Amino acid sequence: MQTANPISASASHQIAPDTGKVVLINPYELGRQPFGLAEPAAWLKHAGFDVICIDLSLQKLDACLPADAVLIALNVGMHTATRIAVEAIPRIRQRAPRAHLCVYGLYAPMNATLLKNLGVQTILGGECEPALLALAQKLAAGESAHQSEPSVYLRKIQFRLPDRSGLPALQRYAHLLLSDEAGAVSKRIVGFAEGSRGCKHLCRHCPVVPVYEGKFRIVPLDIVLGDIRQQAASGAEHVSFGDPDFFNGPTHAMKLVRALHDEFPQLSYDATIKIQHLLAHADLLPELKRTGCLFVTSAVESVDDEVLRLLDKNHSSADFDRVVGLMRAAKLALAPTFVAFTPWTTLPSYIALLQRLLDLRLVEAVPPIQLAIRLLIPAGSYLLRLPGFADRIGDFDAEMLGYPWRHSDARVDDLQAAAQTLVAQTAERPRRETFTRIWRLAHAALGLAAPAIADDGFGRPIPHLSEPWYCCAEPTSQQLQSF
Repeated sequence: MQTANPISASASHQIAPDTGKVVLINPYELGRQPFGLAEPAAWLKHAGFDVICIDLSLQKLDACLPADAVLIALNVGMHTATRIAVEAIPRIRQRAPRAHLCVYGLYAPMNATLLKNLGVQTILGGECEPALLALAQKLAAGESAHQSEPSVYLRKIQFRLPDRSGLPALQRYAHLLLSDEAGAVSKRIVGFAEGSRGCKHLCRHCPVVPVYEGKFRIVPLDIVLGDIRQQAASGAEHVSFGDPDFFNGPTHAMKLVRALHDEFPQLSYDATIKIQHLLAHADLLPELKRTGCLFVTSAVESVDDEVLRLLDKNHSSADFDRVVGLMRAAKLALAPTFVAFTPWTTLPSYIALLQRLLDLRLVEAVPPIQLAIRLLIPAGSYLLRLPGFADRIGDFDAEMLGYPWRHSDARVDDLQAAAQTLVAQTAERPRRETFTRIWRLAHAALGLAAPAIADDGFGRPIPHLSEPWYCCAEPTSQQLQSF
């Protein structure tokens, strides 16, 4: 993987209006209107390109993709999106055979070989907008755009106000669901913004790490607020911040939410913050609450200290408990996420995870898919640097976009498969109901009768988005075929 400055043409260079269409395609982004299309669209439109945006989670490929496209670029910001892109590429090739095909985003460089074999001509990672613009300008000028290696661009870029005009309306995306004391559920329209990219941490299992390698980039305050402003004008009542970690730059984050609240006091928001950062900046939690934060997502991953050490999470199992208390004291909801199944998971440790959620009354705060997540090991994963870890995995599997592994105890793999099937079958059922069934499955795997769960043991529902899937979850057949 090479790090390069891909700008070979001036970003302000205007092109002729008849150079053909540039198509940006987003396969999937957790039910959110994609920043990963809106930001490059702004760059390309500013330079004079005719840009068409397609979101495959809501739009049909054949109905939207023009046959005369000159450049087609797919944004793969997560595992599920990449799996869908791989399925869509042959259809794209058939529909627009003369178009130059580019794949950009977090998962593009780490899957370069597979993508090249599918006919992708350009692969971009990191801060992709300058490289994507330069590629479009080369093609418009009739120049060769041959690429021998993926370009990962990590230098600071000049962000533009995202252009969301070509995307489906916010009302068509995931909604925020709120439950009142009586159990009645209300909805809010959700906008999506990014205050930063990348991450300064090196968690071994994280897909951000192989590309950004501990670097993160701030999106300027005026750009973020301008983006929120235009989404509020389009009906957004809640903002979901997509930063890998909102507190990578806590000073910037707090300036952002204070300015957000001053201008839009009626808007609520959510963000993702590490357990480590929630502890280190506990004094900021009341201010998050005051400025409209409803919940914080945090990648807890495990309640086993040895697994946390192997993943290099920089927090302990006890730290998780402390954060739950701090968040409740601040009247903020915590939405923990987990990698429930790893090569080090045991049946007793999995039951211990379920028990901890009951003890902390967090069952209603955890989407059931989180209890079926299996550790994904993508190309370039820092897990491969663990001594002896390579001996536990198979050869890279292009279909699953990762290194396969089998647990030394087949019962653990069987339980994971059963849990995943159950979650898919009960997607519309209450969380506590699915949890109870997983609770019974886990105990049955050990030949035990599952203890009864008290009615008040699940905790209260928390605000959450209506799209419960997760970036590292195995995509459903419906997602793979929806376009």
